[in-house]
Amino acid sequence: MSLPAPTLPTARLRLRPFDDADADALFALHSSAHVLRYWDSPPWSERGRAERFIAACRQMADEGTGARLAVDRTSDGAFIGWCSLNQWNPEYRSASMGYCYNEAAWGHGYGTEAARALLQWAFDTLDLNRVQAEADTRNVASARVLEKLGFVREGTLREDCIVNGEVSDSWVYGLLRRDWRPSPDPVRSWYGGAQGDDAGVRDSAAVREGDHPAGG
Repeated sequence: MSLPAPTLPTARLRLRPFDDADADALFALHSSAHVLRYWDSPPWSERGRAERFIAACRQMADEGTGARLAVDRTSDGAFIGWCSLNQWNPEYRSASMGYCYNEAAWGHGYGTEAARALLQWAFDTLDLNRVQAEADTRNVASARVLEKLGFVREGTLREDCIVNGEVSDSWVYGLLRRDWRPSPDPVRSWYGGAQGDDAGVRDSAAVREGDHPAGG
């Protein structure tokens, strides 16, 4: 069963399906060592990775395993990053959330705003009961974003990632349907809290599917 990627407008953003024209901006995002310093894979070194990533997004929609959406700022149309729900399991009514944003987008609440829209769509459309997310334990800003969205830290995966010889731990977060509190105004809801929205939350499908789309 396919799962067409939606287009979701928010107060300041537009979440939409990826397009081939996004490859350059996507490569710039994922080739930044600073943006990916808490990621679970090294920065990209070839533009072809972006093209395979976009192909994997389409494969995800075709196979019905989730949705990965580009995020544009509506004021100028600039691509600022992406967010995703992957590993959708209709039987368990569960999925995993991930996101990644460029450095210029940090500290403005965009990650929180986009995640609220995606989560609302997911709870309404996919009838989810649980959403899981993982973040590097050093990525305190992203941890704040998840907690602001209502995620609860459930545990620590010790030394679960090794990138370029550097070992790191991950926090596991969970959000249950009964704890989900959608905000009528995502901008106002964010500005009442701590500054955050650091680079990203690990997308467990990004590396595997991004590197090996169907037929690739």
